[in-house]
Amino acid sequence: MDKKQIRKQALERRNSLADVELAALSEKLLAGFKTLDLSEIKSIHIFLPILAKKEPDTFLIIDWLQENYPNIEIIVPKADFEISVMNHYTYAGKEDLSNNHYHIPEPQKAKLTTTKPDMVLVPLLAFDQKGFRVGYGKGFYDRFLQNLQTLKIGLSFFDALIEIKDVHLNDVRLDKCITPNGIVEFTTNLAT
Repeated sequence: MDKKQIRKQALERRNSLADVELAALSEKLLAGFKTLDLSEIKSIHIFLPILAKKEPDTFLIIDWLQENYPNIEIIVPKADFEISVMNHYTYAGKEDLSNNHYHIPEPQKAKLTTTKPDMVLVPLLAFDQKGFRVGYGKGFYDRFLQNLQTLKIGLSFFDALIEIKDVHLNDVRLDKCITPNGIVEFTTNLAT
């Protein structure tokens, strides 16, 4: 399937989830995240969930990090839709967030940061067995990750597709993807 078909199916599948299923799946993603080795991690970029679109509840991960790894800097994005780039802020708590007109929570008074994150949690609608992902199609994360040497980890409620047919040259591959069924790791050799 191509990205347009995948996007449509993934949104329908996610929208069909009941709230109780969503909560259970987000808890499973948190359980998978807890197994990662964070000993060398000093900063993590985490997307903030669009709860209206039934995205994984990354606040669970943020809360767990703040409690268990208070020295890790948590970085959150704010999208500039005029020029299609993201700015990055040091997370200042839920009370600093306000939803934009796309219902994306965004920092309001947090400090802009230029820290290069050691890990990025990447939003997605679907991913394939090679580590390519389908998002909403705006390319924010592909542009952000293009020249960034960091650990790229997707969060998905569903398992990998076999293949995304229309992968673009600028699409950035994930290193891993956390699913409710475990963590999928991708090899650097695309021939495998």
